[in-house]
Amino acid sequence: MARDTNHPPKVMHLAFRFLYLVTKMRGYKVIVRQLPHEVADLEPVLEMLTNQNPEDHETWETRYILLLWLSIIVLIPFDMTRLDSNVRTESGEYRKPVMDRILDVAKTYIGVFDTAREAAAFLISKFLTRPDVQKQHLPAFVDWALVTLTQANPTNVRAMDTMNGVLQTLSLLFKHGKREDLLAFAPVVLKTLVSLKLETSKNTLLRKLAIKLVQRIGLTFLKTRLASWRYQRGSRSLAENLQVVGQDAVAMATVAMKDEEDDDDYDVPDEIEEVIEQVLRGLKDRDTIVRWSAAKGVGRVTSRLPRELADQVVEEVLDCFSLQEADEAWHGGCLALAELGRRGLLLPSRLPKVVPVMLKALTYSEKRAGYSVGSHVRDAACYVCWAFARAYEPEEIKPYVQQIASALVITAVADREVNCRRAASAAFQENVGRQGTFPHGIDIVTTVDYFAVGSRNNCYLTLSVYVAQFEEYTQALVDHLVHHKISHWDPSLRSLTADALHNLTPKCPDYMAKTILPMLLPLCTGMDLSTRYGAILSCGQIVHALHKLALEKNQSITDLVDKDILEGLAKVPEKLEAAQLYRGIGADYMRPAACSLIEKLSLSKLPLHGSPTISVWQTTLDDTLKVLLADYQVAIQDNAIAGFAALCNEYYRTEEGTALPDIQDTVIDSYLRQLQNDMVYARCGFILALGALPKFMIAGKLKKLLSGLIQATKITVKDISMAEARRDAIKSITRICSTVGIEKGGSPDCVICEDNISSVYDTFLQAMEDYTTDRRGDVGTWVREAAVVGLAEITSQALNADASLMQQEYCEKTIFSVLHQAGEKIDRARVVAGETLLRLLYHDPPIPYIPHREELLNLFPEKDKETLNWASAAECYPKLMPVLSLKTYTYPVLLGLTVSVGGLTESLVKHSSHSLNTYMLKISDNEEGLKAISDTLLTIFNNYIKVDRVSLPLLKMLDFLLGSGCFELFTQEEDHPFSLALLDLCKKEIAKCGDPQKLLAAIGVFCQLVQFSGTIRGKVLFQLLVLLGHKYPKVRKNTANQLYEMLITYEDIVAEENLDEVMTILSETTWDDDNLEGIRGVRNQLCDLMGVKKPVAKASTKPKQEKAGEDRMSSYADLVGRLGY
Repeated sequence: MARDTNHPPKVMHLAFRFLYLVTKMRGYKVIVRQLPHEVADLEPVLEMLTNQNPEDHETWETRYILLLWLSIIVLIPFDMTRLDSNVRTESGEYRKPVMDRILDVAKTYIGVFDTAREAAAFLISKFLTRPDVQKQHLPAFVDWALVTLTQANPTNVRAMDTMNGVLQTLSLLFKHGKREDLLAFAPVVLKTLVSLKLETSKNTLLRKLAIKLVQRIGLTFLKTRLASWRYQRGSRSLAENLQVVGQDAVAMATVAMKDEEDDDDYDVPDEIEEVIEQVLRGLKDRDTIVRWSAAKGVGRVTSRLPRELADQVVEEVLDCFSLQEADEAWHGGCLALAELGRRGLLLPSRLPKVVPVMLKALTYSEKRAGYSVGSHVRDAACYVCWAFARAYEPEEIKPYVQQIASALVITAVADREVNCRRAASAAFQENVGRQGTFPHGIDIVTTVDYFAVGSRNNCYLTLSVYVAQFEEYTQALVDHLVHHKISHWDPSLRSLTADALHNLTPKCPDYMAKTILPMLLPLCTGMDLSTRYGAILSCGQIVHALHKLALEKNQSITDLVDKDILEGLAKVPEKLEAAQLYRGIGADYMRPAACSLIEKLSLSKLPLHGSPTISVWQTTLDDTLKVLLADYQVAIQDNAIAGFAALCNEYYRTEEGTALPDIQDTVIDSYLRQLQNDMVYARCGFILALGALPKFMIAGKLKKLLSGLIQATKITVKDISMAEARRDAIKSITRICSTVGIEKGGSPDCVICEDNISSVYDTFLQAMEDYTTDRRGDVGTWVREAAVVGLAEITSQALNADASLMQQEYCEKTIFSVLHQAGEKIDRARVVAGETLLRLLYHDPPIPYIPHREELLNLFPEKDKETLNWASAAECYPKLMPVLSLKTYTYPVLLGLTVSVGGLTESLVKHSSHSLNTYMLKISDNEEGLKAISDTLLTIFNNYIKVDRVSLPLLKMLDFLLGSGCFELFTQEEDHPFSLALLDLCKKEIAKCGDPQKLLAAIGVFCQLVQFSGTIRGKVLFQLLVLLGHKYPKVRKNTANQLYEMLITYEDIVAEENLDEVMTILSETTWDDDNLEGIRGVRNQLCDLMGVKKPVAKASTKPKQEKAGEDRMSSYADLVGRLGY
């Protein structure tokens, strides 16, 4: 393509774009070696590159590949001067030498902002290192580069692009060039670079390239040699390693490679001090890529230094781990240690200082406001451990194995960040493989692997228990959780830590009881909010775990935990209240923590029966239920409800298993009074608390409880917006039914029986009609979902208790309601209803009185429990359509489909309407099936007249069905009853209607009804002409448009001689004009042309309201009007 210039430019650029994609994937260093590089390619490629436009944003791939191609061509083994020709240009001047042309075009691309800049830098570095070019152009280019850097404005974007290109070129030049050729330029380049003070630049790439160039200059000052003092482990040669099998590994490890010169004979230039200072400063840069480049520079430069100077560099690196340093310094220091270790520059004698620093870095976390920094430091510390595993012999690491192994395992299972956990897992695996001395290394590696540590919950709750079974790690893991994680800034991690300590307690119960609990108790009332929250949660979980262990040994909690500790924990809620820690900013954490502690202590059966502490606990729980704390109020109340249930079970029960009478009456009466609370969150809390009552607390009070909760499910004007309370009331009724059980002949004050089961069913079925909406949307969905679940639960329980309790009426209504919800528009509601439907159909024993049970089982096979996605409209609606053929279910299914087909969501309307249309077309020739659908539609319309939730989408659905030809069979009969009834219902629906959306939907139905023959056409035209004079401009315009389209479709509606004039009036009249009287005059003209009676405005039956202060005899016109003249 370079040699043949006849290719179209687009084809050429496309070819280079494809080549760039290959280069991007494989890397330019590999691809450039595969490019052709004959002498004949030089001129065509150079000419093509010269002809490119550097400002063309569409062809940058072409320029990039051409520069790379030229970088391999310029390495041809011939003197460049031989390629020059004394050819004159058109202006008569001699053509520039090839060297100058190449250098000029490369300089052009050094300052561009695209990827061609990198290729240009690579080209120049390769070109200037040729012996013939170096002699003529290297000094001049270095001067040009330094002048460009000095004169550039670091605040200008274009200037920064140029500086980036120059720095990148110089870096590659010092990398590819010979030391003896560049040594003369190194001092001046270093001096210029230092004077620029690029470390203060805001441009990250500039700082990185500056560090890279500094280290390359440093390597130029130092001779190419490997330090004779460096530590080596084995050899790169497999054959040599095999030969030393059985020899002293330590001796082999410490054998140093002998260099031609001794350290004493090697002088280090003074400039090296400046180089080292610059790269060490780069370790503390604010950007990772700069620190990483600086770390590699530290390793490279140190590898050529004498041992004494290298030791000083190591000392400086260790200074990065001071407590006064920021996280950037710690991260850079870790990277530098890893590089030094990998290169054998960190001698084993340094390990006593390095290992403690590394262990600190593995747990580094610096808290800042509501978050912390340090994950990058911990990740880099894992890299250090990985590098040390490859660098040292096992005998060198052996004294630190236990510390390193524990720290890595703890990071792998307890770090918050997944990248740190995976890095620690990889480092642990490398140490197990390379060192072979980590305790239980193989067992842990096979379990705590890359995928297992991906889930934080799995790490804390499962992997930590597995690791803790090995005693070498148990105490270290517990200590880490207690000292670092219970006070973590992330609340979810503090909660997870408490759960982990609960699971770890069986591994070291004595340590938990004798050491950890006494340590945590003072922290429960400490000053730090995070620590206080974590300590309270952890204490509760540990005590509960110890209680479980005591039960296994037929002991009590007092046998394992000191009495003073238990008493102190029991008084924590009281102390928190006394210190007013339930108020203010910490209340969101302290109240749920205290409730959790109450729950765990109650479950642990602390001997507090009859103690005043119990009343303090009850007050704490009550306050939490009715105090608004935060947006996550539900989660906080859940803690209080769980604590209340545990408290009742343990401390409100007599030895005979009955409730304490006074306590039972007091608690239930006070909670029932709260069901009238004006605050929705308080009402919800107490409703759910009543649902959590144990059976012995409900005994004798069931009537009162059900009455209060059933009342809470009612929709009143005052409580219409409290959908959450109604939902929770349904849930509590369901839960109470499960708690007390069902017994046919039982007492209605103790169990669900034949006397009160009907009221429960009626409540649930009534809740199925809750379609309350507010600014949050259809909040009634929450109630309906709870009712669907409740119906399934009460039906299942009743059937399992006594099949005679099942009434046909309730069984049928249950299945009807569930099918109705299964066709609704809200995905979540469909999922709940669909799963409930399958549960009822496949209940064991079978539920009686389900109409068409066998047909439903065929339509919904049992495999649908796992495969059918009810949330997907594309899957669920095709499954529901055949149910329409079962007349018993036609009404509920069609009612649910109505709001879906006539809804607003595009995907929902698309799939539901397509499924319905497909079904309707299948039965379009079946008059009986069509009649069943049409009668059901009319019934729904009549039942929900003026109910916008159903009537508006129903009008849209009718428009769609009529327009799809689903009722074409009915059009063959003149004045079909369906059309006449539908017209009457539409007229009733839009009578005195001010909703434009409903009027527009009705217009569509009216236009579709024209397809029916008989007198209905005149009636429809009259309605359309009435709307053509409506007060809303949008309604008039839409009516005119649809009437015009209707007349095009049905030409026989208007007399042929008047059709053209009618069409002209409809199309040319501005129907949305403000002159309503003029518009109605035109409308009346249309009535005459179409043979339709003119609409007459009805006189208002309401007397005209007089304005305040208006004199009724103020005008003669008023008098005449009132007298009728």
